[in-house]
Amino acid sequence: MQTNPTTIMQTNPTAIASAKPRYDILDGLRGVAALMVIVYHAYECFPADTWIIGHGYLAVDFFFILSGFVIGYAYDDRWREGARGRLTMGSFFRRRLIRLHPMVVFGVVLGLVAFLIGGGEAWDGTHATMSAIMWAVLLGLFLIPCAPGFQGDVRGNGEMFSLNGPHWSLFFEYIGNVMYALFIRRFSTKVLGLWTGVLGVVFAWFFVADIVGYGNIGVGWTLDGQNFWGGLLRMTFSYSLGLLMSRLFNGKQAGTAANNIEMALTGKNPKPHNIRGAFWISSLLIVVFLSLPAMGEYNCIYEVVCVMAVFPVILWIGASGATTDSRSTAVCAFLGDISYPLYAVHYPSMYLFYSYIGFPDTWRSPSDCYPWMAALVVGNIVLAYVALKCYDLPVRKWLSKK
Repeated sequence: MQTNPTTIMQTNPTAIASAKPRYDILDGLRGVAALMVIVYHAYECFPADTWIIGHGYLAVDFFFILSGFVIGYAYDDRWREGARGRLTMGSFFRRRLIRLHPMVVFGVVLGLVAFLIGGGEAWDGTHATMSAIMWAVLLGLFLIPCAPGFQGDVRGNGEMFSLNGPHWSLFFEYIGNVMYALFIRRFSTKVLGLWTGVLGVVFAWFFVADIVGYGNIGVGWTLDGQNFWGGLLRMTFSYSLGLLMSRLFNGKQAGTAANNIEMALTGKNPKPHNIRGAFWISSLLIVVFLSLPAMGEYNCIYEVVCVMAVFPVILWIGASGATTDSRSTAVCAFLGDISYPLYAVHYPSMYLFYSYIGFPDTWRSPSDCYPWMAALVVGNIVLAYVALKCYDLPVRKWLSKK
């Protein structure tokens, strides 16, 4: 029996207008990028010439672009007066806290356990005091960055969050959510484009000039020097770029009755360009561009081009495709589901691994550690899945009811 779109529109226009299918491929790409981060971190404390993923830290910039795109798609049209499920500032922040913070807490607790298993020692071999450990836990639970040399810097290398280093990017993600809710969402598309363009110029200048002095754009994990401003710039530009892309991409397909009906009937977004094999193409591009070796004096230029040009193209390809069967949909869903837990929980085990290889002297080589590195990757995937099913989803469900 053929369904009559006009009948559907008359019967339940609100449901049709609010239909918002997921971008399954973008979920999958987030998982691919998270896996690249795990492998990169497994090599991070070996000499750089042994790395098989030379630019793994750029996955964070890809995450920020994805976040901006998804936030814009999910929430941009829900702030208007009279919108179905209209957002207030409080409801938006509650939603984001419920989505993000349970795994922050889990990651801090896991980091504490790993730190104690490792003997409670800083990298120089000194033992952390109980008060310093308590400070590290307290700051981590509330996602408050720790200054280098403060008591909470229990590992002694200046990380914002020394029990779980990658939480620095979640700190900036929170800042991005606040900026979006307070003022960026109010920008027209033209103003958002101007804002993003100005940020892009500053972004390119800051990192091509190598203001921090790393020879790459992997900054933001510490409050030392210009790191905070570099991290803030990485997030603000990439997040704004994702929001702009969301407006441009979804603006071509939203707002008409015909497109809303198509979305409701098919469960998929009408694409500006229907790209076949979008998941595999975009996944391959992520792997290739993150895996290329360092580019010497041109390294910062290469990484700026990745963030400003390559990643937006990858995102556009992914958003322009669709999974075509239940298996590929399930793969993308699985990768998307574990991506955030995987990122939030994997690093404590890396601290133990770094201790095992003898960092910072690094007296073991990658060839000595391949079985352990494989176990790290597989074990963290399993841990992320268990944390998702047994902790994250139940806690989020309980908090949503409350």
